[in-house]
Amino acid sequence: MIGLDLSEDHLSVEQLVREFLSREVLKDIAKNDSDQYFDRSLLPKMAELGLLGICIPSIYGGVDFDYISLGIACEELEYGDTSLRVILSVHLALNSMTLLSWGTDQQKDQYLKPQARGEKIATFGLTEPDAGSDVVGIRTTARRDQNEYILNGEKTWISLADVADHFLVFGWTDMQKKENRDHRGITAFIVERSMPGFSSGTLHQKWGIRAGNTGFFTMNDVRVPVTNRLGEEGEGFKIAMFALEQGRYTVAAGATGLIRACLDSSKKYALERRTFKVPIANHQLVKEMIAQMVLDYEASRLLWLRCGWLKNQARHNNRETSLAKWYATVASERAASDAVQIHGAYGFSDEYPVGRYYRNCKGGVIYEGSREIHKLIQADYALGFRTDKYRRCNLPPISDTRVPDIEPATG
Repeated sequence: MIGLDLSEDHLSVEQLVREFLSREVLKDIAKNDSDQYFDRSLLPKMAELGLLGICIPSIYGGVDFDYISLGIACEELEYGDTSLRVILSVHLALNSMTLLSWGTDQQKDQYLKPQARGEKIATFGLTEPDAGSDVVGIRTTARRDQNEYILNGEKTWISLADVADHFLVFGWTDMQKKENRDHRGITAFIVERSMPGFSSGTLHQKWGIRAGNTGFFTMNDVRVPVTNRLGEEGEGFKIAMFALEQGRYTVAAGATGLIRACLDSSKKYALERRTFKVPIANHQLVKEMIAQMVLDYEASRLLWLRCGWLKNQARHNNRETSLAKWYATVASERAASDAVQIHGAYGFSDEYPVGRYYRNCKGGVIYEGSREIHKLIQADYALGFRTDKYRRCNLPPISDTRVPDIEPATG
């Protein structure tokens, strides 16, 4: 059985984000996208609403909502524009939720608390010019020098690179393991923008998510205290995979919102636009495309809700989250393509939002593990080549009254 009644708190999150979009975002998003302008004023507004720490415990500066609430927020934000969901993906899922699970008490006090309150913005630095899906291909190094590490390297395609205050960075601490491509030589660090030798820049002329900030940063002999190492030496790969699982969850929920945006725009246009003396909604092939969007939306939402339930129980969900991310992002690409098709020539212009949806959807198919990576993950699980050693994960279980009565569809 699966219960789908959301709690009052979940419904309040949904309404909160919708009102935020209506009040602060939708009136300007087309222009910001066209101008490739990232509106930094949205960050303190999101922080004021508690969105930047929505699923972080209150003792660490968050608002104590559960992981399904995070999914709802991501779905609603991407309904407005993908750039807004990306903020939660990198600041909260990839960075803050990782600190929550792996950080020391000192690190949580120094970094997690101000991030959850939105006083500081955070991001995640793994991808490099020559290393994306191939994580062990990174070249960043971290050499131990007494009570510090000296970091050198470059990260690229980093969301909020020119905005963030804190960066979760990965580099090689064991050069012998680097030569052997042994991921146990990678270590994670918390880096501050203010540290000498750190610099960043913005990537321009992006095809999609143009209202978001995406860039690069370089580290030239950046000295990082040993106390800023996250986990032990050699645990960086494990920490990165944990972080990506949280990011994939937000991407899946966000892509679901994009499907719904495509569906709503397509329904409205199909009922208004007339050809051959009838609304195009009467044409069978248009109905077929809209029906596919309905199916993809409902399936994607069920997949990410199941992942949220597993996270609430602190149960391992790598396979489920991978599946949700793969399906929802590919489905969003299909929905955006069909939405443009339904709009015809108008879909090929910026007069309607579906062109922006089409440009934005592709990012989700690529980052946080490309669709090809997720196909391999799912095949390996099915064939028994990959198993989860533990049924529990490092996320704390959600046990307060803010958890709804939702159970997974299977398993």
